[in-house]
Amino acid sequence: LLSGAINTSLSITFPLFEDLKDAPLATPTKNGGNHAMWLAGHLAHGTGFLLWDVMRGESNPLAEWDDLFGGGTEPHSNADAYPSYQTVLSRFRSIHEQALALLDSLSEEQLDQPSRNPPAGFDGVFGTYRQCFLALALHLSNHRGQAAVCRKALGRKPILA
Repeated sequence: LLSGAINTSLSITFPLFEDLKDAPLATPTKNGGNHAMWLAGHLAHGTGFLLWDVMRGESNPLAEWDDLFGGGTEPHSNADAYPSYQTVLSRFRSIHEQALALLDSLSEEQLDQPSRNPPAGFDGVFGTYRQCFLALALHLSNHRGQAAVCRKALGRKPILA
């Protein structure tokens, strides 16, 4: 079930980011918002934070992106401050492949083990491995909507109607 949720979220999210290769810094609204560069980097970084740091108590493999894409950061329009969009998409895809491989390697019992480093006050959200994987699927779906708004701002038709 978790694998299906994550795979579905990825399959409806990644094509939006692929379609925004020509405009990764497009502002989604007249009042700003999260552009595709930040969204893709944030989702990749967040997966590393959630599954490596929170769940397993290890270093986020994308820790070098803390200041660009970590929780609490905001997008900006300076393209030179970001890695290339192709790099961000490649790391996005790679870390999610690693996440799915990790999920596939765990038994039902292992999914119910406690996370090693949940943020204070978030045990009910990130307290077990299972909850972390569920949060991953929900995080993808949440930010997918923002990527769809980026495309809409560029006048593009929906990929999924």
